[in-house]
Amino acid sequence: MRASIALVSATLRTNVYQLDADGNYPQVMAFKLDPSMVPDLPLPLPKFEIWVFSPRVEGVHLRFASVARGGLRWSDRQEDFRTEILGLVKAQMVKNTVIVPSGAKGGFVLKRGPEPSDRDAWLAEGIACYQMFIGALLDVTDNLVNAKVVPPQRVVRHDVDDPYLVVAADKGTATFSDIANKISVDRGFWMGDAFASGGSVGYDHKAMGITAKGAWESVKRHFLELGVNTQTQDFTVVGVGDMSGDVFGNGMLLSEHIRLIAAFDHRHIFIDPNPEASKSFVERHRMFSLPRSSWEDYNVKLISKGGGIYPRSVKSIDLTPEAKSALGIDPEVTSVTPNELLTMILLAPVDLLWNGGIGTYIKATSETHAQVGDKANDAIRINGSDIRARVVGEGGNLGATQLGRIEAAHAGVKLNTDAIDNSAGVDTSDHEVNIKILIDQAVSAGSLSVEDRNKQLAVMTDEVGELVLRDNYEQNLILEQARFQAPVMLRVHKRLMQSLESNGHLNRAIEYLPTDSQLDALHAQGQGITSPELSVLMAYVKIDLTRDRASDEIVNEPWCQEILNKYFPSDLRVKYADLMASHPLRKEIISTVMVNDMVNRGGITYAWRAAEESGAGTSEILRAFVVSRDVFGLNQLWSDLENLDGKVSTDCQTELFLESRRLLDRATRWFLQSRGGRLNVEEEIAKFAPTVAKLTNSIPGLLRGIERERADGIAKKYQAQGVPAELAIRTGSFLDEFSLLDVIEIANRQNSSPEVVAELYFALSERYDIDRMLFHISALARDDRWTAYARSALRSDLYVALAALTSRVAQATKDSDSIDVRISQWEAKFAEGVARTRATLNEIAHSEQNDLATLSVALRAIRTLAGQGAS
Repeated sequence: MRASIALVSATLRTNVYQLDADGNYPQVMAFKLDPSMVPDLPLPLPKFEIWVFSPRVEGVHLRFASVARGGLRWSDRQEDFRTEILGLVKAQMVKNTVIVPSGAKGGFVLKRGPEPSDRDAWLAEGIACYQMFIGALLDVTDNLVNAKVVPPQRVVRHDVDDPYLVVAADKGTATFSDIANKISVDRGFWMGDAFASGGSVGYDHKAMGITAKGAWESVKRHFLELGVNTQTQDFTVVGVGDMSGDVFGNGMLLSEHIRLIAAFDHRHIFIDPNPEASKSFVERHRMFSLPRSSWEDYNVKLISKGGGIYPRSVKSIDLTPEAKSALGIDPEVTSVTPNELLTMILLAPVDLLWNGGIGTYIKATSETHAQVGDKANDAIRINGSDIRARVVGEGGNLGATQLGRIEAAHAGVKLNTDAIDNSAGVDTSDHEVNIKILIDQAVSAGSLSVEDRNKQLAVMTDEVGELVLRDNYEQNLILEQARFQAPVMLRVHKRLMQSLESNGHLNRAIEYLPTDSQLDALHAQGQGITSPELSVLMAYVKIDLTRDRASDEIVNEPWCQEILNKYFPSDLRVKYADLMASHPLRKEIISTVMVNDMVNRGGITYAWRAAEESGAGTSEILRAFVVSRDVFGLNQLWSDLENLDGKVSTDCQTELFLESRRLLDRATRWFLQSRGGRLNVEEEIAKFAPTVAKLTNSIPGLLRGIERERADGIAKKYQAQGVPAELAIRTGSFLDEFSLLDVIEIANRQNSSPEVVAELYFALSERYDIDRMLFHISALARDDRWTAYARSALRSDLYVALAALTSRVAQATKDSDSIDVRISQWEAKFAEGVARTRATLNEIAHSEQNDLATLSVALRAIRTLAGQGAS
């Protein structure tokens, strides 16, 4: 009884009281629920759930936010389709961190469907039920008319305005987008044909190959870490799928150096033990162009000795010596069943396992097949620890369980998650929807015809693809850097997880992230969390940051307009700049782009560490990020570092990125601490950027003694690894660039030349051993919040003391004198204090004890010296 009462109380809207044109009540009922009010629902809990019920169709739509998107699936799981959709939407929520909406997913089942063997009747009933499902969802959804919310008729709303509903294709509904859009247009729904992306007037994901291309960015990055360039070097592959499929087919055409050893779909098994890369590529391209091709269409004359194409329906398959060698099968084995061979293919010792199919093929040793929930593949599924492929690319959804991925990663396999690898499809859909919303304003105003609008959408296809793949590239880049740092950052990752849990935004158990005790065990072994775990953690950081400031006033600041502009293709930035300000999702687009940029460039823990150490909120950290990035010209620097792909080792490239992030970290904290209140982004950039740009190349020449040796040593190290000289030299003095902020402040205060102040600053830094102290501060532990805070505060205070000392010497001496003369004159004036300071620093330097206590004493000595002569 209590459960029933709770379910009634949780009902926010229903269509059961609506009437059609003939005055009849609906045959398909829809109930919109608040899952947080329904007891005992499995986690995670969506924000909204719409349950659809009728004698012919039953379905569910789950949304994790008011603005959310995801596909609608024609499910075959009659008894537990909600469980299936919940699993999909959990992955969708993680995947959607690169786009504006949060995750959503829907699915429906046929309750009185004909026999699937009657394909035409089965499809007709599926389409009819899909139409009923779509109609029921719209029955309980608000509309926007002239920018005003219009509730559905004869619906009592127990929630707030909720007009955002978009859908997309999924398993079984790949060709249904036009059907959904027609319903949307016929009903006058404000989304029009932006309601369901990927229709005939939209972006054809298969024609673009966008999902496969996005996943291929992950594959390329993994292989670069292994020293292999997939676009210039041959490599071996096994896979799930066939050439007629979008993800598998497009994926196997993304490099002419693929040597496809074996693959399978639901019909056939393909074996080619020793393929010739160029000829097999041409044949795969031919098959991809064939309508509804299968592996049976492959030209058998091109298959190498010992290979073949086998139906999965046969009882057994005789194995050739060549096939056994290529697939790493015991030579004693002579014959296997098709399922046994499929398992052997998944376990093959190849370079890449490419999943472009449907099904879950990898689990953890600790999981049962029943827990996986994909009975169709129980007979062939493998454990992550048994994978012998070097890289796994997840073009398809749910190809592995998360525990299976983690187990594989611990075994040395390079992989991310499906949410990271195949996010390009939903990213493209989101761009399509937001582009249509933008230019449909011009259509409504009569300044653009529908025909011209459709032509314009088509013309922008390639640029939309480039914008989307940029997201995939950047996410893979930051994950590579996170993997590189994972062991040393483990304690920080632990505190970050604890923070996300404490604010209710993360449930580690649901996401299979390690417990505190498991993290402690990893720390004892000198290990960090794996790439699949880092992928999830990164997603939750982005979700948390976006949620934290989605309604903030920051999006209305003038500098944010450029962020909005760059989200759209270049042609729209010119033609429809005036309409962008009135885009209904303007705020959400800006929020999403800003957060992604900050995390992709600053790192997974960047914003959280800045908040922990400074107490600043997300908006202030975002402003400080933008100011720091633009003052030091980091966008151009990062572009230069990206251009090193394949030219230097990934370890070298990652080290360079991490050095640039140290500059970003310190500059961010400087702006947060020195400005106190709200940063004026444009003013700060205008104040610092020109002088920083002018002085950056001069820094190596201003450094002295061991500081110059340090910078020169770093530059030579990277030049020896193939880094261009100019870039290597700048890398050697990244942290010295940071000091230009204090230099410029001093110069402005004292009306001095920044060049002269910079020379004095670096001379004093070398003379009082500041570089050595900074090195030892960086080496201090940061196992908990307070040691991290003490470390950060010590470094900040040391920079402040050096700036104060520079200012004091500058005030007391003449700019016209040489730097050495000025320092000598000042030290002579305060000889006693100088002597005490130098004695203290010398004693500490020779003690070989560089802990928090000794470094604090050294700081106090510098600070006391800087106070000499203060009025």
